[in-house]
Amino acid sequence: MTNDIYAAFPDRPAFAAGLTEAQLARYEQLGTNLEVVERRIADACAAAGRPREDVTLVVVTKTYPAEDTALLAALGVTDVAENRDQDAAPKAELCAKLPLTWHFVGQLQTNKVRSVVSYTDLVHSVDRARLVDSLSAAVLKLERGPLGCLVQVALDKEAGEGEGRAGVAPDDVLALADRIADTPGLQLAGVMTVAPLAGPLAGDPARAFDRLAEIATAVRAAHPAATMVSAGMSGDLEQAVSAGATHVRVGTAVLGVRSPLR
Repeated sequence: MTNDIYAAFPDRPAFAAGLTEAQLARYEQLGTNLEVVERRIADACAAAGRPREDVTLVVVTKTYPAEDTALLAALGVTDVAENRDQDAAPKAELCAKLPLTWHFVGQLQTNKVRSVVSYTDLVHSVDRARLVDSLSAAVLKLERGPLGCLVQVALDKEAGEGEGRAGVAPDDVLALADRIADTPGLQLAGVMTVAPLAGPLAGDPARAFDRLAEIATAVRAAHPAATMVSAGMSGDLEQAVSAGATHVRVGTAVLGVRSPLR
């Protein structure tokens, strides 16, 4: 008899023993991939002279089924990320009993805020004042605990590129950080970026993440509790760790190459 993979599981051997053949194969595949990623993070921390516990692995589960999220939780993953509410909300509901911290990393429209706030612990993609106000209103209406918010930094906008893309220019980060910190229901957690595809830092994630580290330092000077630096993905997590990232967002290296979004 198979177990309910969305229920709180007693221990890994008991959990694995109750899986179907297909589930067990995926569980073992994910476990192998996680070991590789964990070794990469550990090696990057060692090279940077940082303790391994300084860096949190956030597995980006977008486009993959809730079953994979449950298997990851059983393998010890504590943090998962999604970027589309229409996929994330039902997945989070199925996995509500699992010991997971949920991160929202996609561009967030104000009409999705109320849903996202109902299951998300941290929003990495805060990039405008109107979104700050919408998040606050939703948090207060739900009477939930404070929502962690990160300012999404668009490093390409420093060079006049990236118009229309998500994120705020480096010069505007502190003002938005101040607004988040002063808004009821929200907690300024730190900063986030994606290595830029345009501008002088394009193709050079090491320099890009060094620039983010400078911005993060300025934010912490004004808001000492805003210690999160979310940077680095499957292809550049080492450079992010070297530059001081506290959270790396890894999807493909753990879950495999994604199918195109529908």
